Amino acid sequence: MTDILPNSLAQVADLALLISAQNKRFLVRLAPDARLETHRGILYHNDLIGLPWGSRVQSHLGSPFVLLQPSLSDLLLETRRNTQIMYPKDIGFILVTMGIGPGLHVVEAGTGSGAFTGALAYMVGPQGHVTSYEVRPEMQRLAQKNLERIGLSDRVTFKLQDILPGFDERNVDALFLDLPGPEDYIAQARQALKPGGFFGSLLPTANQVSRLLIALKRENFAFIDVCEIMLRYYKPVPERFRPTDRMVAHTGFLIFARAVALEDLELSSPAAEEDAGEENADG
Repeated sequence: MTDILPNSLAQVADLALLISAQNKRFLVRLAPDARLETHRGILYHNDLIGLPWGSRVQSHLGSPFVLLQPSLSDLLLETRRNTQIMYPKDIGFILVTMGIGPGLHVVEAGTGSGAFTGALAYMVGPQGHVTSYEVRPEMQRLAQKNLERIGLSDRVTFKLQDILPGFDERNVDALFLDLPGPEDYIAQARQALKPGGFFGSLLPTANQVSRLLIALKRENFAFIDVCEIMLRYYKPVPERFRPTDRMVAHTGFLIFARAVALEDLELSSPAAEEDAGEENADG
């Protein structure tokens, strides 16, 4: 019989995801003598601690649940919010496109409920750091609680201040703006980023994107790209495999750019080069 490794077992202080047979999800931090009260009965933490992840458990009423380690997507979707948070489909693409990884220093402006902050903190790891700016005290307090809940608050510095005068940081690896009118803060972003650093933003409407593109070109950002992510799920039933009735379509335009040092050199993104090729072919 294969031995079960310690990290394959649910331990005290672990975040655990419990999913009912009706696909109701409950995110808890395991603690001795604690309990989770659900519409399908009570689950006692003492009965969960020490079980292998993936175990089938029962409430005191006999209702089945599955004990799982939560994914980053689970953590984000369980974020308590006062406003709409970013969708995992957008967050995942942002993290990959901006090269967010262990050891980096990332700055964001517009903390909101802290969902994206949590994703950044998760990805930079214990060696990295996130600095998050917000001007609304109530939103910052909510974000701090959300990050504490998932155990990532020690990787984040929360700043309650306007970024119009500029960012305190310099030579950061990546910077993301999730606030109204990001075009007003591009010069400030340029000052904070290291040469070659990643810039990103999310905007809901096309006219906002146009204003941001003008500002990015004015501040000599290069490799500018704009895209949106569509997500469509399928019913996982072999006999009736087909798309689900709903899809997650437009949630926002994603804008990316790089802070290059060669200010007098015309640089374009792959999308721009493709457009140029089509124009030449048409000509």
